[in-house]
Amino acid sequence: MASTEDRIKQLVQENLQIDGRAVDLDVSAADSGVSSMDIVGFLRVVEGEFNVTIPPAEAAKFSNLRSLVDYLDSQAG
Repeated sequence: MASTEDRIKQLVQENLQIDGRAVDLDVSAADSGVSSMDIVGFLRVVEGEFNVTIPPAEAAKFSNLRSLVDYLDSQAG
């Protein structure tokens, strides 16, 4: 099975417009040019893919995709 990081990178490529750039897990959404509305939609995709619910208070803490990956790994058990 692919790592959480690899799965998130694939979901980004499939669901977000990042202007053909490589996915950088350490860059904020704002610096990547992704709107807050797109991030909300992306988090719903992630919830479905990983079969988790991300509370809004937790989602607000994500400073970049790496923090999302860390959160998902912590929920995996």
